[in-house]
Amino acid sequence: MRRRDFIKVIAGSAAAWPLAARAQQPTMPVVGFLSSGSADLLADRVRAFRLGLSEIGHVEGRNIAIEYRWAEGENDRLSGLAADLVRRQVTVIAAAGGLSARAVKAATTTVPIVFWIEGDPVEVRLVASLNRPGGNLTGVTTLGAELGAKRLELLHEVIPTAIVIAVLVDPSTLTAATLSKDLQAAARSLGLQLLVLHANSERDFATSFATLIQQRAGGLVIGPGPLFFSRSEELAALALRHGVPSIFQSREFAAAGGLMSYGGSATDSYRQVGAYTGRILKGEKPADLPVQQATKVDLFINLKTGKALGLEIPASLLARADEVIE
Repeated sequence: MRRRDFIKVIAGSAAAWPLAARAQQPTMPVVGFLSSGSADLLADRVRAFRLGLSEIGHVEGRNIAIEYRWAEGENDRLSGLAADLVRRQVTVIAAAGGLSARAVKAATTTVPIVFWIEGDPVEVRLVASLNRPGGNLTGVTTLGAELGAKRLELLHEVIPTAIVIAVLVDPSTLTAATLSKDLQAAARSLGLQLLVLHANSERDFATSFATLIQQRAGGLVIGPGPLFFSRSEELAALALRHGVPSIFQSREFAAAGGLMSYGGSATDSYRQVGAYTGRILKGEKPADLPVQQATKVDLFINLKTGKALGLEIPASLLARADEVIE
């Protein structure tokens, strides 16, 4: 072989080495993340989710990729977004919320799913049992509607002279009937009258607040549900505009100007979802991972809103808060 031809062969081989090496590298696993909310609204929860993943050794951009799909409050988009993640052939899907979990369950029976929901996943037929989920789903549950009576009690502490308290319920949620029943019982025990208002779309908010003012309700308890969560900022603004002390389940509501929030710790739950997702990436199966029941609850109080409403928040209540927003 002539020297010139030999150099060409060597040069060609050297150029091919990086391509061959890249071809032999394993493909980075992809995690799907589906939510009915938005990236801005769930920023703290996504950080907690990533933290849970990192505790198992998975870091976004280093050894895993995450494909996010946001319905932006338009729940009818969830089925299409779930199908898109399945077509993307993601390794595992994290479903944030009951509607998201239902959408991905309908979209696949093979891709592992880790959900976060409020309430009982057996009751809504996501899993066969908590200890033995079966199928391709497992996840984390947190307290939601069960805390409705406690939210009423907390609001009563702040406005003890109020006689009528309103509760805003989305009748399309599975917990609507239970929530109304529990709150009626709690109201009677506190000597309060309960005004039940229904809203199953954003268009109903104005009517609900108009009725609340007309009936002279002194405060508002907002029930759980993806509609209310995705519209936390709007509900907080409406409550402040109408001068209504209000309480919801998520920190996002208090951070947006709502008076208080009290509910299952979302950041703790999402961290656990991330950890379960990481374990599945390492080879464990959803059917072998019992559904975790998160019991930690958080109380957030917006002191600035309290002052704007002319309220004196009891020192004992401020001392119990996980965070006082000023």
